[in-house]
Amino acid sequence: MKEDKIITIVGLGVVGGSYAIALSKKGYTVYGVNRSRQSIEDAIAVKAIKDGAETPEKFFPLSDIIIIALYPDQIVSYLEKYGKYIKKGCLISDVAGIKSKFVEAIAANVPEGCEFLFCHPMAGREKRGFKYADDKVLQGANFLIVSTPTTSSQAIERMSRLVTDIGFGRIRITDVATHDEVIAYTSQLPHAIAVALINSDDENSETASYIGDSYRDLTRIANINEDLWSELFFGNKGNLISTITRFENQLAEIKRAIAEDDCQSLKAMFIKSSQRRLALEKKKQD
Repeated sequence: MKEDKIITIVGLGVVGGSYAIALSKKGYTVYGVNRSRQSIEDAIAVKAIKDGAETPEKFFPLSDIIIIALYPDQIVSYLEKYGKYIKKGCLISDVAGIKSKFVEAIAANVPEGCEFLFCHPMAGREKRGFKYADDKVLQGANFLIVSTPTTSSQAIERMSRLVTDIGFGRIRITDVATHDEVIAYTSQLPHAIAVALINSDDENSETASYIGDSYRDLTRIANINEDLWSELFFGNKGNLISTITRFENQLAEIKRAIAEDDCQSLKAMFIKSSQRRLALEKKKQD
């Protein structure tokens, strides 16, 4: 099996920077590409990368694996512009939170002799920039490999070995449609709820002075990267709208039960939610 030792990370934000830190600690030679020179210098200073530049011409010809940690809409244009510098046999990957929007466009721009493996590390922070990068966010986190009809077992093996080595926990393999549907429910909907919840309160009210742990936990993710999450929401709009509609229906039923003093229905919903929560915890342990 191919031994991958030289890794280039494109985009030294929270996720890309965390990858770089983790990979360097494990002995990989890591190069960084970032439009901000300050992030490159910061990454070199803490030995997260060996060297870096604003563009990848110097590093792509050396790289065994390239991880493009950019916003989804930037990935295709990046391959179009710089794909010619990537050597044959290189495995290229991403960290994007949606897939279906650009799978075909990426496939059309993968350099000859290379393979693009769609991946989604289920880790990160609401902050942005290399200064918030930390390899601890990757430790034990789930890692999704999103398979397409052209995905090879060799690519899955190479990436699985890499991410296991740097500390990710469970690796799951799924397809594009399932990934985007699940992400709408497990990630995008909670972010939408947090934004709606924190924006629904009158900014002049005294709520803030009474904030407790429950409210703080619910609204933590409302501290959001507006550029990235707008792109993710629009890129997965069909799945997200469907998910929001199901949530609205459930919330409307709770509202109805309260308004009509329907204690039996309300308790039934509480019991169902507790049972489903326990089932999810059991499935996670298994």
